[in-house]
Amino acid sequence: MTATTATGSRPDLPQGDVRLLQSETAQRLLASTELARVACVARDGTPRIFPVMFHWTGEELVFGTFAGAGKIPALRARPDVAITIDAAAMPPEVLLLRGRATVTDVAGIVPEYALAHYRYAGPEQGARNIAEVDRPGTRMARIAVRPSWVGVLDFTTRFPGGATADQFAERGR
Repeated sequence: MTATTATGSRPDLPQGDVRLLQSETAQRLLASTELARVACVARDGTPRIFPVMFHWTGEELVFGTFAGAGKIPALRARPDVAITIDAAAMPPEVLLLRGRATVTDVAGIVPEYALAHYRYAGPEQGARNIAEVDRPGTRMARIAVRPSWVGVLDFTTRFPGGATADQFAERGR
């Protein structure tokens, strides 16, 4: 039997293990309306972070962007990304992901983009949001990241740097 805690953490799994995606903390954040923050390297070689609404398929974190966005060529040139989804609750919850972005051109609206709008804004407003941009000739890019590294911080059982609760409490002393 695999150990879990009252918060659904998996203290038996090291940070980086993709099985952490099954923890309650990860599942809660993947189903939330928190924005994902995606870090990448831009075409000019400088770092960028951009917030996005996302859809979790169960295997990939997917977001859409409209054709012509600067992130499309940047992600094609340097597909390695880091992503954080976090809730500013007390204690905070953080899901950290790393992986490679796959960019696919789409004629029309990326299906997961629409699903994200429905989740974030609700069914009626989500439908209005999509109707506003779903015009003949609309082109988008589907950007999908299959996590290859996963970290979970719940500040109850999982702390930065793999510290224990006692070690974390003594930080800076």
